[in-house]
Amino acid sequence: MLQHIAEEVNVILDATHGKTKTEMEDDPILSRAIIRSLEIIGEATKKIDDEFRADHPHIEWKKMARTRDKLIHDYFGVDYDIVWDIIENKLPTLKDYVDEIINEQ
Repeated sequence: MLQHIAEEVNVILDATHGKTKTEMEDDPILSRAIIRSLEIIGEATKKIDDEFRADHPHIEWKKMARTRDKLIHDYFGVDYDIVWDIIENKLPTLKDYVDEIINEQ
């Protein structure tokens, strides 16, 4: 599951590199791809066992799962300010954590 998370984080970061929030919002293909990748990250998070998550408390597992639930069940209520904040402020750190864990295994 960590590999799925890493892949989707990379997809999002690569797709948004050099872009603005407005460009993301104005591009329906890009914004939908980002939403889908965030959903996959959240779903993969839910499949990681509790013990592993407890061993890595610095990763916001519950927030990732809740984000997935919000996106799946309230698509028309997507707040792109929150999505952009995740891209800019959460995903780079998540990428570092997940890459480190994968490299240690």
